[in-house]
Amino acid sequence: MHPSRRSTLVTAALLATAAMTPGGPARAAGNAPGRRGHRITVPGAELQQISCHDDLTTSALAGTPYTDTADQAGLMARGTRNPSGVPGLQIDGYFPDSSQLNTTHGWDHDAQFVIRLPEHWNGKLVVTGAPGVRKQYSLDALICDWVLAQGYAFASTDKGNSGPDFYTDGRRPGGAIAEWNRRTTQLTRAAKAVVAQHYGHAPRRTYMTGISNGGYLTRWQLENHPELYDGGVDWEGALWRPDGPNLFTFLPTAVARQLGQAGDEDMYAAGFTRGTEFLWPYHEKVYWGLTQKIYRAEFDPGYDPECPGASAGSTTEEILAPCPSDAAYDYVARPGSVHDAVARISLTGRIGKPMITLHGTLDTLLPIGVQSDVYARMVADQGRAGLHRYYRIEGGNHVDGLYDTHPDELRPILPCYRAAFTALTDWVEHHKEPPTSRTVPRPASGDLVNTGSLD
Repeated sequence: MHPSRRSTLVTAALLATAAMTPGGPARAAGNAPGRRGHRITVPGAELQQISCHDDLTTSALAGTPYTDTADQAGLMARGTRNPSGVPGLQIDGYFPDSSQLNTTHGWDHDAQFVIRLPEHWNGKLVVTGAPGVRKQYSLDALICDWVLAQGYAFASTDKGNSGPDFYTDGRRPGGAIAEWNRRTTQLTRAAKAVVAQHYGHAPRRTYMTGISNGGYLTRWQLENHPELYDGGVDWEGALWRPDGPNLFTFLPTAVARQLGQAGDEDMYAAGFTRGTEFLWPYHEKVYWGLTQKIYRAEFDPGYDPECPGASAGSTTEEILAPCPSDAAYDYVARPGSVHDAVARISLTGRIGKPMITLHGTLDTLLPIGVQSDVYARMVADQGRAGLHRYYRIEGGNHVDGLYDTHPDELRPILPCYRAAFTALTDWVEHHKEPPTSRTVPRPASGDLVNTGSLD
């Protein structure tokens, strides 16, 4: 048996079914003894399974059912040093839901979550949601390992739907993304209760954080449920506004370029940063066509029903290929119902707790000039600039994994993210003001993968 997991499931029902084997029971006994005699029950969960581990970090859990390293691909640069050796409990499960896009553990059930409770707790909780259309374990190596080693409890959600077919969830346009926000709120409340049960008192501090769509979740939570959190770190969150900018005001141009219908000047006019041209071929193959396709299907399904995201039997090439109709997509001219769907999940900038935003200047999926630059102005326009710091990371891309291919042009953002998280907690807990908002220069030398600051 893997030394990192004693696989000692803490209730008789869990012992009888073993540790999260695919095809296991639809429901497990919901509670287990906490450290102080309390019983652990995830409020609202339809299923939960609890396991005890000698080490909760990714290096120990890799190859077991307790993480999914394949879903973490591309997010982190090679050579990143992560901590290990954090004993504690892990709770895996799901909340009631009707969709079945997440096949993890053979459950075929969405709204899956993971909660990790380190043995040596610092009294605080970190909550996140999956980036892109990934699942609940996607940030284990990027965020979870590091916060666990500092003593934080950790909770992550698949956002209630995942994969390139995520747009098929929801009862009306925009409903799948609206669920992301609801599931994050649900998990935050549940995780706070679990922490109180296990350790004997509620977390003294709760922080929201995430990358990409997880950054969007961070913004939305601090705008709409600031009472649940003490602060957040937004790592290049996606910006949604009914009147733009949003994905539909720049991605159609990128798709048109893929099809030979737009030139470099059109890309710059749409918001893509000069100097990112060397990254365009990769994004043509991996990001632009698929992203435009599936998000347009989420908000505007009637536009081209012959061009959804993925369907049964689709090849990888077919899934990633751009639809010619998406190159011609004119968001401004679309019916008001489409704009209303975007409005339901839009951001306002009206954050209610301290937040730090980071965004790479060479982000080629969410161009900084029409994303976080705009959001920082929105926060200021709402009179909340005093609660916000914004760091433009020179040479940063949307994901750190591309640094391995372009080490002379890019830099990983993760070291700056860790510095930002530390700055946030010092701000919240010790009233130590973070550095003023700024562009953080790319170091000319040194270990860019593991060192970084906000100065």
